Amino acid sequence: MNSPILILASASPRRAELLRAAGVSFTVRAADIDEACRPGEPAADYVLRLAGEKAEAVARGDELVLGADTTVVIDGEIVGKPTDAADAARMLRALGGRWHEVLTAVHLRRGSQIRAEVAITRVKFAPLSDEEIKWYIASGEPFDKAGAYAIQGYASLFIERIEGSYSNVVGLPVQLVYQLARELGAELIADCGLRNAD
Repeated sequence: MNSPILILASASPRRAELLRAAGVSFTVRAADIDEACRPGEPAADYVLRLAGEKAEAVARGDELVLGADTTVVIDGEIVGKPTDAADAARMLRALGGRWHEVLTAVHLRRGSQIRAEVAITRVKFAPLSDEEIKWYIASGEPFDKAGAYAIQGYASLFIERIEGSYSNVVGLPVQLVYQLARELGAELIADCGLRNAD
């Protein structure tokens, strides 16, 4: 079977990597939207709104379009990307030794049909020393990541437990994308020449 072309309304290399690893055929058409959180806006509403705005901004005709947005929540507070090293250190100190939540909204649209849902994963960090925080910030990894860490990178050294989708924490709950696409009648599994081991 042939996979339909999925339009990814995101410039995130992590989302692209996750889709590629799952064998999904897609093309990137990044959306340029205002990602500011509105006063008092709950985290789930915030990511759902942004994911929808991203998809809507690039949608054309009956194309299958994917918008997604990820945020980190600690004690009910939305934690975005750090603005500088001091901000990254503040976030990492808040994460150390505690649970937090990662929310990713998936918004799929095909013409007038829309499916949207939020995946939530709980993540527990090990306690972090000042030296570990300094080392991690010096790596440069925290600066374009919500919550100031990349679970698939150096920060994996500090992750004690996760409850829920791992790929969600990276930036895209791939199984949810697959499920919602099927609800829209789109089959994302391409004929990759897979054969029986026999």
